[in-house]
Amino acid sequence: MNWFLLVIAGLFEVGFAACLGKARDSFGAEATYWYAGFVVSLTISMLLLMKVTQNLPIGTAYAVWTGIGAVGTVLVGILVFKEPADFWRLFFLVTLISSIVGLKLVSH
Repeated sequence: MNWFLLVIAGLFEVGFAACLGKARDSFGAEATYWYAGFVVSLTISMLLLMKVTQNLPIGTAYAVWTGIGAVGTVLVGILVFKEPADFWRLFFLVTLISSIVGLKLVSH
């Protein structure tokens, strides 16, 4: 269950980064809604991370959480914000995913 919650926390990290990106491109009330989404996503992400670190090693949990956030944010950048998806970006993204999986496999 802790690993599941950690994945959800990482997805909320992607959510708060995406909200920041959308707020940057918005004005007025729309920007306010995106900033509100940022605060909600950030709060949920941090609360879940705090919960899972009570049972998982802090180094592993934090690395997996940031890894999920990094991978997800890069994918959102490519798919939503039309950032480049060149070979080296994708290569290092796969390397990061492999590292996250490796940490999960060697953790108790």
